[in-house]
Formats: sequence, structure tokens, C-alpha cells
Amino acid sequence: MAELGKGVTAGKLALNVQKRLSRAQEKVLQKLGKADETRDTAFEELVASFNKQMTEGSKLQRDLKAYLAAVKAMHDASRRLQDCLADMYEPDWFGKEEMDALVEDTDTLWLDYHQNLTDKALLCMDTYLAQFPEIKSRIAKRERKLVDFDSARHHFSSLQKGKKKDEAKIAKAEEDLGRAQKIFEELNVELQDELPTLWDSRVGVYVGTFQSLAGHQEKFHKEMSKLSQNLNDIMTKLEELRQLKKDATAATKTVDDAKSEEANHSESTSPAPKSSVTNGSDADLPPGFLYKVKAVHEYTATDNDELELKVGDAVLVLAFDNPDEQDDGWLLGVKESHWSQKKDISAKGVFPENFTQKV
Repeated sequence: MAELGKGVTAGKLALNVQKRLSRAQEKVLQKLGKADETRDTAFEELVASFNKQMTEGSKLQRDLKAYLAAVKAMHDASRRLQDCLADMYEPDWFGKEEMDALVEDTDTLWLDYHQNLTDKALLCMDTYLAQFPEIKSRIAKRERKLVDFDSARHHFSSLQKGKKKDEAKIAKAEEDLGRAQKIFEELNVELQDELPTLWDSRVGVYVGTFQSLAGHQEKFHKEMSKLSQNLNDIMTKLEELRQLKKDATAATKTVDDAKSEEANHSESTSPAPKSSVTNGSDADLPPGFLYKVKAVHEYTATDNDELELKVGDAVLVLAFDNPDEQDDGWLLGVKESHWSQKKDISAKGVFPENFTQKV
């Protein structure tokens, strides 16, 4: 059995070598013009279109991969930048939790964008191009079988034209010609059916690929625009609070300087000290009156017990019923306009001292 196996292998090898030699000889004769060559102009145009289609598809596949590599590089750069911002953003700054969530959402958006492009665009092109190697191999096989057909045709013709006709050889040559023609025509018919269909399919593939690409780009940029706007809002609010704190500090310094100057002036001009708290016997002043201040900054009340101020408001400062309830930097008072009209201190409230100036 081993010898038979070797014999079969050796026989097939010899047959393949003989076929290659025969094809090479036929091609040489055709190039020298000593043997006519079967030509199919229509099929050659199909092959040219196939090669163009394969080249264009391969280029698109390479460019898509390059685009995805750029998306990944942008994702990596964006993630490093966002992580840097998150690390620098101090816990007590405005919007710390929102900032951390925004960093995570941005990273997720980039991941989804890259994955969607891979699944819907690149894999589609990979599937489309996967069919080309097999068809290219069959085209090459058809070319070989065409050479075999031409060789068998020429061999049969030469035997028929020979002076000494060997009917057995002629019959064998005719059988070989028929077999070669059958094999060639089967391949030829299959490819002539498939190649036009494949050529037409490129339009649908390109449309699907770029529609998917455009759709995911639009969605990505729309969502990224929202996240960018959120980031801008957080940064704007942080700057507003910083400026407000800066102004409040400057106002505090101005008020402190004014108080110091007034105290020095009072000490030098007052003839004799007297009680600074009224018991309400003076009809023009509310009970517990201490002194009057004027608002130099607007203040928006954030609680029911707070007094809202506008620049220029005159406020009558009152003593706390329980001094322990007074917080540092806060005063209790009622607007002078309200007291003058209604003689009622029910509208009293607390307010930051550094937003006012003593008058």
C-alpha cells in the first residue's frame, strides 16, 4: 500500500509538472505568434473591473483602519486630559461630582464611538473583501485552463493535419480537448455570472459603510457637544464663584478699614460715651437698635431668616435676643424703609456684615 501511495503521489507530481511545461510551451508559442490565443475581450473587461474593485476596496479598508487608529489616539489623548483635570479639581470646588461624572461619560462616549465604527463600518468592509481572494484564485485557474484548452486544441489540430494520421492519438487528443474545453467553460460561465454581480455590489457596500460612518459621527459629535457645554458651564460657574469670593474679600477689607477709621474718629470727637442699645423709648428707632449700615453689595437671601439686600439699602442693625445665636460675620437688622413705613420688626433678618458699610 505504501508503494502504491508513493506511486500515486509520484504520478500526480509528474502530471502537474507536465501540465506546467505544456502551459509554458503554449504561452511561448502564443507570444512568438506561432500559435493563436483564445481571447475574450468581454471577460478581460470584467477582470479589469474586478482588479479595480479589489484595489479600491483594499484602499478603503486601509483608510478606515487608519481612521480608527486616529480615533483611538484621540480617545487616549482625551482621556489623559480629562484625568488630568479630574486630578487637579479640588474636592471643595463647585461641581466636583458633576466633573467626575462628565469625565466618565466622555470616556464612555469615545469607547462607544470606536466600537460602533469597528462593528458597523470596518467589519462590513472586512466581510466584503473576504470574498476577493477566492474569486481571484478562480480567475487565475480559468487562465490556466484556457491555456490548457488552447494547447489541447492546437495538439488536436496538428494531429489532424499531419501526413501520417494515427487515429488512436487523434481520438485521445479529441477526448483531451473535450475535457479541457468542458473544465474551462464551467469556470468561465461561473465567473461571467459572478463578476458582474460582484461589481454591482460595491455601490451598496460603499453606501452602507459611509452612511454608518456619517451616522455614528453625527451622534458622537452631538453627544460630545453636550458634554463640552456642561464642562463650559461648570468652568464658568467656578470662575463666577471665584470672582465673587474675591469681591467679598475686597469688600470686607474696605468695611474693616472704614470701621477702623470711624472708630478712631469717634474716639477723638465723642464728648462722652453713652449706651449704644435703645430700649425702644425713641419712637423713631426699633427696640434693640445698635447702629445703621448701608449695603455696598447685593445679597440674595438663601433662607427664610435672611435679609435680602440691594446696593444702597439702609439697614437698622438690631441686637440679637440671644447673643449665642449670632454667627461670626453676620448681623441682624431690618430695612430702614420698612421700619419707617410700618414700625414693624417682623421683617427683620440676618445678613453678611461684609456686604455693608457702617454709616
